[in-house]
Amino acid sequence: MKLIILDRDGVINHDRDDFVKSAAEWVPIPNSLEAIALLNHAGWRVVIASNQSGIGRGFFGMAELNAMHGKLHRLLASVGGRVDGIFFCPHTADMKCECRKPRPGMYRDIAQRFDVRLEDTPVVGDSLRDLQAAEAVGALPILVCTGKGERTLAAGGLPKHAHVCDDLMDAALYLIGREED
Repeated sequence: MKLIILDRDGVINHDRDDFVKSAAEWVPIPNSLEAIALLNHAGWRVVIASNQSGIGRGFFGMAELNAMHGKLHRLLASVGGRVDGIFFCPHTADMKCECRKPRPGMYRDIAQRFDVRLEDTPVVGDSLRDLQAAEAVGALPILVCTGKGERTLAAGGLPKHAHVCDDLMDAALYLIGREED
């Protein structure tokens, strides 16, 4: 099984400094949904792993998160795509849970649920913590320059094997092209 793990905010949809708190605020980045559909049609199962500390901070609740994900599913279906799972951490950083990236707990949960090894599994994110969690499980970290990606790239300190792409479509084309080589 070909599996790819995507961060959500800043990779699939526009991020906000004040948190994405509702379906109305959940706005896809151009071509991100089409990139997921392209991956699906190339045989990839797509899973989302997202820190959602806005829940723990009381900025929004499960109903709002479900509405955001419902919108994601509807818009993806309209372009012929799908996600096979959405994993999220509702905790704040001070809770020191194992599921909040940069800790790898969410990725380990995905590996268990999908019965896969994460070595060389692509993980696409826009922040260093996404890539650090990927590195911790031996996955292939891919930084996109959308969301916080440009700031992350400029700050440096990326994992040694990180690959940098312009956006999710660029990452999808990179991965599909790698298969054809």
